[in-house]
Amino acid sequence: MRYGDKKVKNTIDRAAEVFLKRDLYKNLHTGDIIKLKWLKLSYPPYWHYDILSSLKVLAETDKIKDKRCKDALDILENKRLDDGGFPAELRYYLGSAKSNISPVHWGGVNKRKSNPWVTIDALYVLKKAGRIDLTQN
Repeated sequence: MRYGDKKVKNTIDRAAEVFLKRDLYKNLHTGDIIKLKWLKLSYPPYWHYDILSSLKVLAETDKIKDKRCKDALDILENKRLDDGGFPAELRYYLGSAKSNISPVHWGGVNKRKSNPWVTIDALYVLKKAGRIDLTQN
């Protein structure tokens, strides 16, 4: 077993189900989007939730091919830019948003320019989901 312990696997399965049964971003009862902000890509997400961070966790736990990831994966794919990368659409700050300071440069926020950190995560997710082949030139 990849995770070594059946209890660990069961815990992962239960946690994943919380997100999967909501298609990662939808209200369980109405199907409406819970928060539009969750559909925007950010890096690093810190403690904030978005579909890319959730998809990445599901990819790491081999649950990314679950059919309930389809809508979130479609949204992610539709954000791909002409250069093949993905933008950071939001930025979060460690301290105060008013300070507009981060101790690390995370590639900037621009809906029309690729962010290298968001791009690497998005490509990883899409590869694990079987949606892209990164071996082709």
